[in-house]
Amino acid sequence: MKTINTKLAYIVLPLSIVVGYLVYTYVAGNPANFVEGNTKGRALNMLGTIYQGGILVIPLLSFQFIALVYIIERYFSLRLSRGRGDLREFIFKVKDALAAGDYSKLVEISDQQQGAVGNVVKTGTEVFLARKATGEIDQKDIYLIQKELEETTQLEVSELTNNMFILGTVAQISTLVGLLGTVTGMIQAFAALARVGEPDPVGLASGISQALVTTAVGITTAAVTIVFYNSFNNQIERITYTIDEVCFSIIHSLKLKFFVD
Repeated sequence: MKTINTKLAYIVLPLSIVVGYLVYTYVAGNPANFVEGNTKGRALNMLGTIYQGGILVIPLLSFQFIALVYIIERYFSLRLSRGRGDLREFIFKVKDALAAGDYSKLVEISDQQQGAVGNVVKTGTEVFLARKATGEIDQKDIYLIQKELEETTQLEVSELTNNMFILGTVAQISTLVGLLGTVTGMIQAFAALARVGEPDPVGLASGISQALVTTAVGITTAAVTIVFYNSFNNQIERITYTIDEVCFSIIHSLKLKFFVD
């Protein structure tokens, strides 16, 4: 999975620049979006207005493409990690199987769950069954099972959080690039006002347009990305909490069964 994600980054990042440039030049910059086909004149629609935001719109469009790709990637990845069925119902089934001492049932329901939580439960159960087959279960065996559960949990959590930093980075950089466009646009606007003689109305309008467009595109990109970022984080927390709960239930049940009775 990590190899796939690395290859995805190598493809998405350069492709995003190409997509940003093509959309800016040939879609937003289409003469049909402007009065009399003059790209420096008045825009007829939103695409024309976006084009007048200047070259800083290119990286902003690239960020939108990156965000879209990784939002789709995270959505399907987390959907697979959640597995089948309701997680709360799965926890109840795990606790019932533990209470009944039916460890083969644990493996069965874990295979049916087919998610991150099921993988952790199955790994812990298989280690327990392997240790039990060698003789009586002692404290050392419980420690080994707990350690195996923790290691498996770390691997699953790593997969859950993979690429989340990209969405967070896109959200932050989009805002900064939008503000950069605001600053450069206002510099251009004030430069048009400061010219000797009559101020340049075209330069003034162009500067203000760039300032407003880049700010709007940057904030919009960041806002949408943050919404999905927080939504994915919420899903990750729910899955992680469920993993912690089943791990505790397994260890607690084994300790009660083999060391209290």
